[in-house]
Amino acid sequence: MVRCSDASLYTGVATDVERRVREHNGEFKNKGAKYTKARRPVELVYTKRKKNRSYAQIEEAKLKMLSRQEKLSLIAN
Repeated sequence: MVRCSDASLYTGVATDVERRVREHNGEFKNKGAKYTKARRPVELVYTKRKKNRSYAQIEEAKLKMLSRQEKLSLIAN
């Protein structure tokens, strides 16, 4: 999960988290998400390692269903 410059939160799945954050910040041309492109820079605030991509996508779906307040609480812990 990354925090964008407008304080919004963006959740996604990546095999290489550090590279993905750099992509979101525009380090690589035509990479990153459309959402984060207009909200740079982004800062990594939460990460959770999963066994494989399938489990990671399940976790992503759960995180996206949380309220903003619940996400902020998760980040704070």
